[in-house]
Parts: sequence; structure tokens; C-alpha cells
Amino acid sequence: MQTHSSSVVAVKAARALSTLTEREFATVENYLRDLGRNSSALRRANPSHASLHTTQREIVGTVTDADPASVEEAKRLTRDTADRVVQRVERAKEAAAANAADRLEDGETLLTHDYSSTVLSAVEAAVADGKRFEAYVTEARPRYLGRKTARRLADIDGVDTHLMVDSASGSVLDDCDRVIVGMDCIVGDTLYNRVGTFPLCATADYLDVPVTVVGSQAKVIDGGFVFENESRPDSEVMLEPAEGFSLENPAYDGTPMELVDEVITD
Repeated sequence: MQTHSSSVVAVKAARALSTLTEREFATVENYLRDLGRNSSALRRANPSHASLHTTQREIVGTVTDADPASVEEAKRLTRDTADRVVQRVERAKEAAAANAADRLEDGETLLTHDYSSTVLSAVEAAVADGKRFEAYVTEARPRYLGRKTARRLADIDGVDTHLMVDSASGSVLDDCDRVIVGMDCIVGDTLYNRVGTFPLCATADYLDVPVTVVGSQAKVIDGGFVFENESRPDSEVMLEPAEGFSLENPAYDGTPMELVDEVITD
């Protein structure tokens, strides 16, 4: 799930947790114990995703607080809550994308970073309304997810798509009308998103290019969640052994919200 946007991760995790209902359990206590353990494992695998944490806590909390009288009742509650969570996440993403599509102007030159399913949906919706765009996509090396976005955009008639490394964004930003990115989450006064977002937003601010962030309201966290960055495998940076130096490969960075011009949610 490390190559998906946070909304997709939350949906996949909810569905994965729901598969626990296909197993046999002797008692309700055994089922609830395994439900909590599986949910904790899913959250530990992606500690940076706020939407994953909130949806998993909702599923486990709803089932546990209901004090189900039987294993079958506990399973039904799990399936029903997981389905409700998935529907809400998907509706929120669609609504955020639709709101962003309304804000995009026909003929704009956009720059987006890495991969955001909500940003892609916004561009698709805007094109469906007859708008046309030129789009630059920057990759967050070394994961190369930008090319996934570029391929999707290139398949949309009406989007002239360019792919480049994120360190080259300064060469085109001055010609862009807007930077538009997704979000892993916003906690307090900090936007957490794929690594490379912070220098991109700082450069855009210097050049007076507005920055738009798109995502569901559930990713805007007031409290109860502490962001934990992920250190990805050293082998993504280089395959040969690092001799005399250490390798750093953070998955996300934090962008001060003062560098963001607008946040569009559902």
C-alpha cells in the first residue's frame, strides 16, 4: 500500500480488515482481540496516514463499543462499519475533487507533484466540463510515482502532459498558473505530503504562484493524531553498500501552511 494515496490506503485497509469476518472464531472475545491486533498491524504498516488511523479506529471502536452478543453479530458490525467507512471516504474524495474542478480555470498551466488520486479526479472532472490544461508532473525521487500520474493525465484528452524530476520544478514554475497537490494530512499548521512538497511550495511562494491543496476534510486533523514520518528502504536510493556515509530516504516532508494559498475539501 506504499505506492497509493492515503485515501486509497484507508479504503484498502478497511476492506482488508473486513476479511477477518471470513475466519472462524470460538468466542466474541477471540474475535475482538484479533480485530484489534489486525487493525494495529495495518496502522503500524502506514504510521503516517491520518485517514487510515481514523477509519481503523472507527471500525474497531464501533464493533467493540457495541458489545456484540455473538461472533456473527460482531462480524456483521465489522462488515457494515467497514462498508460505511469506505463509502464515506470515496464520497469525500469525489466531493473534494468536484470542488477543486470548479476552481480550475480553462487554459491554466498546472504543476502537480508525485501522485494524488484526488488531484487526478479533479482534473478529469474539469476536462469533462470542457476545460483544457497544460500539466507538469514532478517526481518525488527515488520512488518514481510521478510517472504514474503522468500516464493517467496523458490518457485524458485535453491535457498536455510533461514529466520532470522535482528538483527541476524551478525551471517551469514561473510559467505555471497554479501548483495543485494532494495531502497525506494537515495537522495543526503543517501540511504533510510526499517528500519534495515543501521545497516546491517554498519556491512557488517565492515566485508568487498560488498553491492549492486538495483532499477530504477527514485529513485535516485537530487533535488525537501525531504524524510519524516513514523512512523508506535504503535500496531505493542506491543498491550498492553505503561506505563511510549513511543514507536518508524519508517518505514525507512538512510544509508550513503559510506557504499554502487554499485548501479545498469536500
